[in-house]
Amino acid sequence: MPATPLPITPATLFRTFARMGLIGFGGVLPWARRVLVDERGWLDDAEFADLLSTGQILPGPNIVNLAMMFGYRHAGLRGALSASFGLIGPPGLIVLALGLGYRHVAGIPAIQGALHGMTAVAAGLIILTAIKLARTQQGLGLAWLTGGAAFVAVALLRWPLLPVLAVLIPLSLLICLIGARR
Repeated sequence: MPATPLPITPATLFRTFARMGLIGFGGVLPWARRVLVDERGWLDDAEFADLLSTGQILPGPNIVNLAMMFGYRHAGLRGALSASFGLIGPPGLIVLALGLGYRHVAGIPAIQGALHGMTAVAAGLIILTAIKLARTQQGLGLAWLTGGAAFVAVALLRWPLLPVLAVLIPLSLLICLIGARR
């Protein structure tokens, strides 16, 4: 955590989320956690996990939802728009330009190898982020079972995500409610 956190303004939000979007090859989530929690100190792990969880159950990409909620929380509508456009704007322009040129180099083995390598790196970053977030979640008791069930259902059994979430989210909430009453 930095000694003096930067003030959170719409301009700061745009620059911060644009940087995340530009360096977030394979997924922005690990970089978002690193920047928001470790580098800027704007959130702790529990707050990041709460925003991510909320973003996960809303329609749209969870990281964009997180950016919008974080920006709105700290700088209102301008903050929400700045964070969201920062996250998707600059990388979107680069992806558009690369997409226009990709068809000319798609058959080159070195390009195919580089893309396969990036997939492995992205998977590793996501697993590392999940482990870091899991360490911060204390007192969830049996709710961990739903996390394990989600992994087995989606990753191993390859069941569709939406029906799995439709069953496991209410189950997890019920487990947490029962645990809170004890």
